[in-house]
Amino acid sequence: MKIKYFEDTDTLYIEFREATILETRDYDDNTLIDIDATGQVCGITLEHAKHRVDLPAFSYEQIGRQAA
Repeated sequence: MKIKYFEDTDTLYIEFREATILETRDYDDNTLIDIDATGQVCGITLEHAKHRVDLPAFSYEQIGRQAA
């Protein structure tokens, strides 16, 4: 997973996994969802990010263990 913030456009992009994007769907006026050929969500774009999320307080925590 990758999280990218583009300060010049105040856009936050959360990429869940790399894939060829088949379709981008509008969730609302400022949220776009990227979908691959199998219908899985690959990423989310948030416009006007500073007003919608608490960017300076970002943290990541993994709970549990993945099976090998």
